[in-house]
Amino acid sequence: MSKLKNSSYKMLIIVEDIGLLVIAISTVIAMVFEIVSMFKAMNVTLADLLLLFIYLEVLAMVGIYLKSGKLPVRMPLYIAIVAVARYMILDMKNLDTLRVLGLAGAVLVLAISILAIRYGHTRFPYDDTKDS
Repeated sequence: MSKLKNSSYKMLIIVEDIGLLVIAISTVIAMVFEIVSMFKAMNVTLADLLLLFIYLEVLAMVGIYLKSGKLPVRMPLYIAIVAVARYMILDMKNLDTLRVLGLAGAVLVLAISILAIRYGHTRFPYDDTKDS
């Protein structure tokens, strides 16, 4: 039974690594398409830069996960904040006051979540032993 668990775990790790590789390759392809689009338009906007920043954050998140085997919860929250900011920049002309307040509230909730997680990690650090 232990051998079955061991081989199942190894298979899961392989599938996980393949998924991360697909995410990384897809992100790089999307970055290349965005850069080509900027060159064709001969224009770089703040929205383009924020989208490239999101791609870099996704790649950094994949790199951190491959290096440490752990996914920091804060990384997707940072990406979400940048994504909301990009959405607001792209659609600013069509946003009414209530929607802007809602998006600002979403960013505030995300920022408070990041602060709470950081506080929790510093105040109650994880035990690095394998028993926990």
